[in-house]
Amino acid sequence: MPNATPPLIVDLDGTLLRSDLLLETGMAFIRGQPWRFLQPLSWLCHGKAVLKEELAHSTHLDVSLLPYDPAVLVFIQKARDEGRRVVLASASHHSLAERIAEHLQIFDQVLASDRMCNLSATHKRDRLVAEYGKQGFDYVGNAQDDLPVWASARHAYLVNPEYGVEKRAREQGNVIQVLRSHCPQLRDWLKALRVHQWLKNLLLFVPLLTAHQLGDIQLVGQGLLAFLLFGLCASSVYLLNDLLDLTDDRHHHSKRQRPFAAGRLSIKSGLIVFPALLLTSFVGALCWLPSAFAAVLAVYYLLTLAYSLFLKRQMAVDVIALALLYTLRIVAGAAAFALPLTFWVLAFSMFIFLSLALVKRYAELKEARRSGHTEKTRGRGYYPDDLEMIASLGAASGYLSVMVLALYIHDQATSILYSQPEIIWLACPLLLFWITRIWMLTHRGLMHEDPVLFAIRDRVSLLVGGLFGLVFWVAA
Repeated sequence: MPNATPPLIVDLDGTLLRSDLLLETGMAFIRGQPWRFLQPLSWLCHGKAVLKEELAHSTHLDVSLLPYDPAVLVFIQKARDEGRRVVLASASHHSLAERIAEHLQIFDQVLASDRMCNLSATHKRDRLVAEYGKQGFDYVGNAQDDLPVWASARHAYLVNPEYGVEKRAREQGNVIQVLRSHCPQLRDWLKALRVHQWLKNLLLFVPLLTAHQLGDIQLVGQGLLAFLLFGLCASSVYLLNDLLDLTDDRHHHSKRQRPFAAGRLSIKSGLIVFPALLLTSFVGALCWLPSAFAAVLAVYYLLTLAYSLFLKRQMAVDVIALALLYTLRIVAGAAAFALPLTFWVLAFSMFIFLSLALVKRYAELKEARRSGHTEKTRGRGYYPDDLEMIASLGAASGYLSVMVLALYIHDQATSILYSQPEIIWLACPLLLFWITRIWMLTHRGLMHEDPVLFAIRDRVSLLVGGLFGLVFWVAA
């Protein structure tokens, strides 16, 4: 016979947790051992329960940082205050479920999957009915797999139900409450896709600008298409990077608010969207732009993927890779417009962007030092004590870009493009001022974002950029 106050059974993935532990461990496995990315497929051949166990044993999740749903935690605490028995019943592997229960200290019992049984759907229903009897428990869930469990429960509670689940659950006639603590917002996707970072793709127009062909409407149209396709490819990489960096992001004071790390967007949706964006960008490039642009786009994607998986944790290699990624945007622009690239443009871009990449590292390490950390920065190859050396390297690289600009003035090709090339000398002190100011602001702890995006939003940087462009216009 059912108890007067039957136990409250709470699901984990998508209910208590704004994430899915199978996907969490899968992404952690690929991030830690990218050369074994096909291994989970062989485990899956032996069943989903085996896959969950192998991934649970091959990775380590910090359960204290997982995105728990605060509304569900309040709901559970209310049940405990009423003296009810609360049970965690999850299809996730029992080792993970037990660690979560130990961390939260709010469950009286844990039921979860093991190597022999994937505790989901009818398997979970049968286990709960065997434990508590039909309609001898209340159940809190969110997904299609929870429908047979709700059918055997006394009361059904839904938490942010998946599409179509609420309607089918209500048809069973025992839904008591639907908790809606969050739903994906457009701003979450815009943040995850880093649409604001698309401003960096304006570098694609540098070859058109330096070739003095910005007035060619057809080329500008090609540039806008290249801008869009490059942006889609970059957003695809940002999504994948966030999915791979879930653990590191949750340890970071600001990155933990990213949509996937915070659980505002599901890992599943990210795994669907990122390949779709990537496919769209490459199909568009192959269909409507020169093949050289698609080739550069492929190099950019592979380098970014290598950066996300490995290079970002290697001292010095990481900042050189970042400088290359910026420079590749200029190379991609030249490919899209079928324009030649000059030695001067490539040399200038490598030095200036290496300086800005070092600005990013300096800002991160300064924050770490301010917080009292002395160990190697998580996910990076630097220590806070490296600050002074990074500042020296970054300032030197920035000033070398000024030297490249000065040497460019005396190049024979410059005299062909500009009627008064000596006027370009005025651009040198402007660039010296801007680089010095950027580094001084960073040293003072005032650089809290990508320096390129900072420059686009900073009034002084915009003024200097306008004067810089004016110098070249007058010289022409």
